Parts: sequence; C-alpha cells; structure tokens
Amino acid sequence: MAYEFDGEEYRRASSHQKEWGSRLIQELNLNGDERILDLGCGDGEPTAQLALRVPRGSVLGIDASAGMIDAAPKRAAGNLRFERKDINVLDYVDEFDVVFSNATLHWVKDHKSLLQRVYVALREDGIIRFNFAAAGNCSRFFRVVRQAMSLPDYRSCFAHFDWPWFMPTLKEYEEVLHQSEFRDVRVWLENADRFFPDADALIRWVDQPSLVPFLAYLGEADRRPFRDFVVAQMIRATRQEDGRCFETFRRINVFARKP
Repeated sequence: MAYEFDGEEYRRASSHQKEWGSRLIQELNLNGDERILDLGCGDGEPTAQLALRVPRGSVLGIDASAGMIDAAPKRAAGNLRFERKDINVLDYVDEFDVVFSNATLHWVKDHKSLLQRVYVALREDGIIRFNFAAAGNCSRFFRVVRQAMSLPDYRSCFAHFDWPWFMPTLKEYEEVLHQSEFRDVRVWLENADRFFPDADALIRWVDQPSLVPFLAYLGEADRRPFRDFVVAQMIRATRQEDGRCFETFRRINVFARKP
C-alpha cells in the first residue's frame, strides 16, 4: 500500500532524514558522469544534492506520493528530474550506474523482489547504496501507537490493519541480500538515536510521516483525537529534563555491486 504524504510538511519535519542522506551522498565515490536512480526521493532535497555530484550525468528521483513529487519539481533542472512511481513496480532495464535510497526502503515489504528489480535496473558494475530502518527503530513511537490502536474507541478500526514497515535485524537482511545476485556485498548496522530539540520538532515528525499510515484507517471524526493522544503520550515518553525529546533510530546500511 502506498501512502500519501504532505511534501511541504515532510520537508519541515525531516531534518534527521536529510542529515543521513547528505552523509551517504558525500560518501559515494562518483566520477561525475553517472546515471543515478533515487528510490523514495521524498521532497527531493537529497536528490538535488546527488545531481550536483554528477554534473555530466543525470539523476531521477521517484516517489509514490503525489504530495512528495508536487514538492520536488521546484528543484528540478538540468540533469535532475522527478517522477511519481511506486518502487514496487520498477521496470527499468540496464539504465543506472547507481541506485540510491535513504530512509525509504523500510516502507517496502518484499525486499527479495525489490533487489531483483534493482539488479535489472543497474548497468554492469553498477552499485546500490541504501540506508533504511532496522529492528529497534522508533521503539517509543511504536509502543505508544500500539497503545492507541488498542483503545476501545479505535480497536475496531484497526482490525485489518497491515503494519506498514519492514525493519529487519542485520542477520535477517544479510540472508535476503545474499540470496540475490549482487556481489561485493556489505551490510552493517548504525545507531542513529536522536534528540529532537524540543517537543514541537518531535510533533512535526510524528505528524509527517509517522502517523500517516494509521490515520488512513480512521474516520474523519476519529483522526484528531487519535493523533492528539499519540502526541501527548509521545511527549510524556520521550521528553528529557532539558526539554529535548529522545527516540531510537536504528539503520541498516547496504552496499553491493552488480557484476
């Protein structure tokens, strides 16, 4: 299931995702003429950074959310373009030297199929560089939102709820990746736990993107009280004595090459 996000709200709430993406981009060993595919480009800010690294190449950012793509084209120019497209239906063949993804692929459930499609999309000797959520990510938010889902007022709404994320352990993902055709495989964990500077910053992150999958299952009258319950409990669960709010962020990093 693809969810719809508010690209402008996400831009204001995603400072930590942008930090991770900038670091990944700077670590890439690029010649400047590569063709790059950015899976789950969001509002397009990291995608634009990629385009600056390949002045003789090109970058395509894709995202399934119209709200994200509506925010992204303002940055489109020259060797950079954006397209609304679901990662689950990639159909590129031998087109890219690099397939990049930051803070997105935990929204994709079937990584065996994903890796097959990405493999086909890459040119010979092309690489993948992914960063996405691992087991242990967002432990406080998950505890609070499960509490909210179990409340009598909302329980029936989530009777057929499909948990939206795939957040594997390192061992689980190593097994998935080693079943693929990729070589030079490296997979490692990163502890990216974060202190939000204040409750307002935490709330922006809760609203976009964290609560979006849950609000989709609620009627209009229930969305605001459900959201307000989660926000209040999250502040209580995460606020520190200095006013900052703490949440766990655990990441899986992936590098691999198409032989």
